[in-house]
Amino acid sequence: MTLNFAHRGSMTEAPENTVPSFKKAIAHGTRAIELDVQLTKDHHLVVCHDHKLTKYNSSANQRIIDLTLEELKQIDIGSSFNGNYTGITIPTLDEVLNHCPRDIFLNIEIKNIPVIYNGIEERLIRCLSHHNRFDNVLISSFDHLALKKIQEMVPNIPLGMLFYYRILNPWDYASQSGLTITSIHPNNVYTDKSFIENCHNRGYKVYPYTVNHKERYRELVNYGVDGVFSNNPEIFSI
Repeated sequence: MTLNFAHRGSMTEAPENTVPSFKKAIAHGTRAIELDVQLTKDHHLVVCHDHKLTKYNSSANQRIIDLTLEELKQIDIGSSFNGNYTGITIPTLDEVLNHCPRDIFLNIEIKNIPVIYNGIEERLIRCLSHHNRFDNVLISSFDHLALKKIQEMVPNIPLGMLFYYRILNPWDYASQSGLTITSIHPNNVYTDKSFIENCHNRGYKVYPYTVNHKERYRELVNYGVDGVFSNNPEIFSI
């Protein structure tokens, strides 16, 4: 059975990476959710994809790293989605974990590029420890050095290695990295049957992103993919 991830929650129904978005996804019966973490100026873990806030407010050109949590919580990110979400703000990871049932599988992506958040790995592990949430969790990143730091702190935690560009034999790269990788997360545009088979032969699961069309999802399932990240949960009803 494929493990399909609601990408940033149910982002077509509520502002992405917010508590309402995750609640919508859970209400649809999702088994897995993907979310992104960054650090504020005063070192609080918050759940947000973009490093700047322009997406939510054209006049809010600040970066998350330049704002304290108190300052960030003054910014309305919900009204740009629609008026029903006016007043919604970027949540902390603590807030999200308080609302996510323990049977929901969480893929937490460390957004460490282009901004490098020194110490984000330690704060993430501390947060997960505080909530006792090491089960049913996967840590992923395009920053593979961040994954190395996570593994050094918690050797057995599942790690997902993200790739954007096509590289030669990423399954070999993963196996030679010194990391205990659970899954490879490629851009879906170049994910084919051969890619999946090569990863499986190395013992890695394959979770491509971002698959939003039913035909492409059906094709990947036929290739033997282990799951996908999608903004459109309707594709999963095939």
